[in-house]
Amino acid sequence: MPPSELAAFMAVAEHGGFRSAARASGASASALSHAVAGLEARLKAQLFIRTTRRVALTEAGERFAEALRPALRQLSRAVEALDGLSDQPRGTIRINASARAAELVLEPLILEFLRRYPDMTVDVRSDDNLLDLGSGAFDCGLRLIEMVPEDMVAIPVGGEQQHVVVAAPSYLRDVSAPSTPADLTAHDCIQWRLAGAARYRWEFERHGERLTIETQGRLILDDARLIAIAARAGAGIGYVAKAAIAEDLVDGTLVQLLHEWTPPYPGLALYYPKNRHMSAGMRALIAFVRELNRRDGRPEH
Repeated sequence: MPPSELAAFMAVAEHGGFRSAARASGASASALSHAVAGLEARLKAQLFIRTTRRVALTEAGERFAEALRPALRQLSRAVEALDGLSDQPRGTIRINASARAAELVLEPLILEFLRRYPDMTVDVRSDDNLLDLGSGAFDCGLRLIEMVPEDMVAIPVGGEQQHVVVAAPSYLRDVSAPSTPADLTAHDCIQWRLAGAARYRWEFERHGERLTIETQGRLILDDARLIAIAARAGAGIGYVAKAAIAEDLVDGTLVQLLHEWTPPYPGLALYYPKNRHMSAGMRALIAFVRELNRRDGRPEH
């Protein structure tokens, strides 16, 4: 049975569809579909229910996936064990990261790591969905610390972060700027739709008082970078990472609002399963992150 067919099946099963699996694996959706069809023909069983709206595992597909996962994990461990015999790290580290996390750590962490270890390859998959690292598809993840599952080992990466409320002068010209978070309900706020279809609720804190505001607005986007673009164009008030619009604040393209309600918060973390065997490359990456933390005087807890 061709391993490529098994890999295609597990990719579609883990990601819930051919298109999402194609984005994660780098293969085309048609290639994955062809491989799965070949596997179904060999097994003489239908593994997926396909409709125009969704792809779901059949009962046979669920049983096959459940039986296949341990075997794939063992195969991954076998490859990692061979890699671990080498003193010089080599091989590939697969990282699942949110798009913003990948952007923030690319230069200070990943590129510096590759410069130090020329035999290493880092495969970063940007996906705002929180994926289960237990499947073995990824070696580690990069997310906000608060989003890391409790059963994972987490190491802080980079410093604190800060989300801020901003608007363009053109928007503020005809309205009164909000003086409290509650005032936002009277404004046109640019909405951020999360991967699960829910809209992000804006979070505020001042002197120990915490507020969560469900804002309203006519523009809904699913990419934080687009929110910054829309805010610059005067489309409404945005809630964005300060690091992403720092230059806009300096040159006056955007104006920061509600300063005292948006303090910094713990930033990103590199995280990985507790009991998984680690390759030499993964051990080197963890040591490198800790080295950067020591250099910059950042605590690890």
